[in-house]
Amino acid sequence: MTNITRRHFLQASAAGMTAAAFSLHAGRAADEKKPAAKLPAEVIDTHTHFYDPTRKEGVPWPGKGDKVLYKPTLPDHFMKVAAPHGVTGTVVVEASPWVEDNQWLLDLAAKNPSVVGVCGNLVPGTEKFAEHLARFTKNSLFVGFRINSDVLKKGLDNPTVIADFKRVQESGRQVDINGGPDMLPDIARLAKSLPDLRICINHLANVRIDGKAPPADWVKGMEACAAGKNVFQKVSALHEGATMKDEKGLAPRDHAYYRPILDVVWKVWGDDRVIYGSDWPVSARAGDYGEVIGVVAAYVAERGATASAKFFAGNAKAAYRWPEAKRS
Repeated sequence: MTNITRRHFLQASAAGMTAAAFSLHAGRAADEKKPAAKLPAEVIDTHTHFYDPTRKEGVPWPGKGDKVLYKPTLPDHFMKVAAPHGVTGTVVVEASPWVEDNQWLLDLAAKNPSVVGVCGNLVPGTEKFAEHLARFTKNSLFVGFRINSDVLKKGLDNPTVIADFKRVQESGRQVDINGGPDMLPDIARLAKSLPDLRICINHLANVRIDGKAPPADWVKGMEACAAGKNVFQKVSALHEGATMKDEKGLAPRDHAYYRPILDVVWKVWGDDRVIYGSDWPVSARAGDYGEVIGVVAAYVAERGATASAKFFAGNAKAAYRWPEAKRS
């Protein structure tokens, strides 16, 4: 999911619902099938969102008046949708700006083995950042946190912000960064100044996908970022980025439509630094889960079983380091 002021996301209903019932597009959900391409034994979706507006404190998003979104979305909802398509676990990304929601996700992860890691929400440069980082990294399930590109842009020349990024680097955690193509030079600059900091670019930097060759500036920005040895590219929100949609708002299902983008991604990043993510449940607005994973599964299958295993789990382990996480 991109920052919560830009993207609205779909919500699961009751815990016992079926995958087809969850979809906004029931007609297409009925046609859901497992991806034609053979998936590896381990498949980790590195970009999901969980929350529960029925809890006592509520949630910062969505609002109570939103009849579609204001419902719980939890790990069991996700696994009902994703497990039939070979998914074995997930790294959940926190969209809430409330500091205590980091702990809420960690508590949720402790009870749900399908959650292999929590990518939280902290803001470098804020007064209590060091305190919060020290607190949450005591839990090995806290694999890092996400920021929006404006935080990075404003902080690159701020010694306090850079010092906080150094703390993250020293803690062995990583940073997800979300924003548009214009953030890529800033990410490249951060990676050059802190080469051991692991960085994961979200959603292909939200490039527009139109079935044609991507913009030259985006390609140039990707190349600059890839020069950083610890920068990873998350192939997520692919369907959402598609400019072609049908009358129901659904994106193309044929991976050939996405090939011009994916070809560049793999040319720039290679097999070792691309990572699978769905952006569920936001992704359901543009395609059912089987379609979301099916497009990338079909593409990466052409690169062979080794590349597929890296894309769906191996590279994510290198970026997020969840094998070190043990539940107490």
